[in-house]
Amino acid sequence: MRSPISILLLALIIASSLGGLDVDVEAKPQTCSPSGKLRGKKPPPKKCNRINNSECCVEGKLYTTYKCSPPVTRQTKAVLTLNSFEKKFHGDEERVVALSSGWFNNRKSCFQKIKITAGNGRSVVAKVVDECDSMEGCDGEHDYQPPCPNNVVDASKAVWDALGVASGEQGDLKVTWSFV
Repeated sequence: MRSPISILLLALIIASSLGGLDVDVEAKPQTCSPSGKLRGKKPPPKKCNRINNSECCVEGKLYTTYKCSPPVTRQTKAVLTLNSFEKKFHGDEERVVALSSGWFNNRKSCFQKIKITAGNGRSVVAKVVDECDSMEGCDGEHDYQPPCPNNVVDASKAVWDALGVASGEQGDLKVTWSFV
């Protein structure tokens, strides 16, 4: 006896081959809704890391947090940001990135390679070495910076240079990326 699922699939295949049914086989992208808010705390004097024009938390401000990131595709849209990985044992001359929490996926993306493509048509391959935390922030562990948005590829200077972006223009850039 055939299962109801196999009968349904057979019917869909037959109907589709006869031209009587337009079957959409692509999955619909899942949305990524905010998971909460985090209240900013005033950083102690000279404790907020302002390297690479980083933003410091504002006392009392509510920052959106995310457990997820948009679905990964062959051309996942993201915002490329500039970060130094010197504290994390990677030099700024290495092509390394941190991904928003959902994309970092509980360390499952760590040490994987991704291809990043800028609007100027240039691409670079970089290694994922860290998480850009989308759930926590405004504390010493996060250099008193807000939680990361859910769509960030936080990249070393070497990644920006490989993409041909001039030093004065490095900071925020719309890009696409995919796992290699």
